[in-house]
Amino acid sequence: MDFAAARRNMVENQLRPNRIEDPRVLAAMGEVPREPFVPSSLRGVAYSDEDLDLGDGRRLIEPLALAKMLQAAAPRPEETALVVGDDTGYVAAVMARLVATAFLLVEPHVDADAVERLLTTLGCDNVVLQRGDPRAGLPQLAPFDVILLAGAVVAIPEHLRAQLADGGRLVAVVTHGHCGHVTVVQRVGDAFGQLAPFDAWIPPLEALRPQPRFVF
Repeated sequence: MDFAAARRNMVENQLRPNRIEDPRVLAAMGEVPREPFVPSSLRGVAYSDEDLDLGDGRRLIEPLALAKMLQAAAPRPEETALVVGDDTGYVAAVMARLVATAFLLVEPHVDADAVERLLTTLGCDNVVLQRGDPRAGLPQLAPFDVILLAGAVVAIPEHLRAQLADGGRLVAVVTHGHCGHVTVVQRVGDAFGQLAPFDAWIPPLEALRPQPRFVF
């Protein structure tokens, strides 16, 4: 299979016709291969317009949903980003093309060494992998200019919102039932504004699901 051609087709036939216009986002999506992030049995569908179930709870995010989030976040070359919920490293690899440094927070059960080796192979030297709990974020390395959640949530996590720099943006897919919206929260001083420029749906970020509460 000609993966370079598949990547071009993804950009031209999935992204551009769906209001993805940022040239830096289009270039990054067109540069980072998706096939190394999936098992060999799924490489033939690595560029399909859907999320891919990789097993063991891992997912490769749909190209269009990721492009929508990146365009909405508008990362800049001098900025620092935090990526949460990206078990494969693909989202961090794309983000690394758009910022100065991308921190990738992975949970303890993720094979972080394998992710790190793959990112190194792809030349993503500005990705810094950190093990930790998404429910805590990385307060010791905050603040961040951009925070991207590579899994859907039912509400913007306040603990991650608090780790934004002044002017920073947190982008996530916020779901309500079967509907979802790319949602951007921007910090201005101690205030937070919120926009939802795109519809989208991606699998939930399990670590940030609301905890069940007992009612007496």
